[in-house]
Amino acid sequence: MLKVNMCEAKTQLSKLVERVLAGESVIVAKFGMPVVRLVPTSIEHRQRRPGLFEGKIRMAPDFDQTREEISSGFERE
Repeated sequence: MLKVNMCEAKTQLSKLVERVLAGESVIVAKFGMPVVRLVPTSIEHRQRRPGLFEGKIRMAPDFDQTREEISSGFERE
């Protein structure tokens, strides 16, 4: 287990992350007291499934039509 102070962790973050990803345990200390442990995250890569919300979302018939009072607010006079 590697223990580093906060200042060293700031300047050596990339190297510390590489060590963590290689399986090493890294503890960051502040004033000699351990405050955090660096650990790798587990990112789930799920396959996207198209059509998941098919039939569950409804658009109003006039969805793409803008009312005059709204569109006039975007025009310069």
